[in-house]
Amino acid sequence: MRLTDCHNIDDFRLLAKQRLPWPVFDYIDGAADDELTKQRNTAAYADCDLVPDVLAGVGEIDTSCTILGRKSALPLMLSPTALQRVFHWQGERAVARAAEKFGLWFGISSLATVSIEEIADLVSTPKMFQFYYHKDRGLNRSMIERCQAAKFDAIALTVDTIVSGKRERCARSGFTSPPKFTARNLLGYAMKPRWGLDYLLREKFALPNLDTHVREGTGEAISIAGYFNTMLDTNMDWKMAEQLRDDWGGKFALKGVMSVADARRAADMGIDAIMISNHGGRQLDGSRSPFDQLREIQDAVGGRIEIICDGGVRRGTHALKAVCTGATAASGGRLYLYALAAAGQDGVERAISILKDEIERGMKLMGVKSVAELTPDRLRWR
Repeated sequence: MRLTDCHNIDDFRLLAKQRLPWPVFDYIDGAADDELTKQRNTAAYADCDLVPDVLAGVGEIDTSCTILGRKSALPLMLSPTALQRVFHWQGERAVARAAEKFGLWFGISSLATVSIEEIADLVSTPKMFQFYYHKDRGLNRSMIERCQAAKFDAIALTVDTIVSGKRERCARSGFTSPPKFTARNLLGYAMKPRWGLDYLLREKFALPNLDTHVREGTGEAISIAGYFNTMLDTNMDWKMAEQLRDDWGGKFALKGVMSVADARRAADMGIDAIMISNHGGRQLDGSRSPFDQLREIQDAVGGRIEIICDGGVRRGTHALKAVCTGATAASGGRLYLYALAAAGQDGVERAISILKDEIERGMKLMGVKSVAELTPDRLRWR
């Protein structure tokens, strides 16, 4: 299978599976417990149908929208994800350059493998920093100050990871950050020599946004579950989130909001945006999908706060359905991570191009000329 054989996100998944050692692929692909929520995240989009209008004169359409005060060429964001140079040696640099080429928002994680400063110098496209609230207050201050100095456009506080979900695939493979080769997984790594040579001979693995304060995850191999369970602050509450927002002083989002009550409280606090998200099904298995919750949350706080529907997006029409239901935009991680793992920047660009074509084609076939015309009357629920 080659990059040119990839015509949708599932194709990139298959190519990534061919090219990655199985512990690394399972880290990207896996989720919590029985992985029911992960499956539901995508399946939920099949529960409603698009209703097209015809004879609408759609020779020219406008796919752009405004997200957190910055223009995006599509109603789509590339969600921040961790450890990207483990999946492909180009890592966050590839995703940043692809996002800039297509005029999209993208984000980097606290557990990014490229620094805040380098990403800021690399691209001018809108940038979000995904903030994990650590027990180490000095580390928290450091990340805020570095984002301020680098002029990042927004911080998204991740609120659904105070403890780690039970990611059984990672438990079976022994996947750690950085990857640790053991008798249990050595064959899986050895069977992918190209990945191994890139990992061993190119730039040394690091977590440069953290390693000034902690060794775990950079100088000391640790599972992601172990990192979350030992390093993140389980006492994080609304007052701490509000203080973080005030310390940051810029556009601020909460990532991982799922309930109407939490959405209302975020809107009452004057938070700029919420990302309805269950962390790709990697935390609480058995929770609802973001798209399933979108209508209720939109009914409760629509117009008071921006809403980003995060997770499960595999098609351009999924983004269109999210916007019709009331989201400012849709976002996702695996939609570009599979492509990154499969072919680096070329893969990410091809994946975005496919989603862009699907959004444009979908809007024309629906008879809408702009994202503003993607309204609830364009949907019928089953």
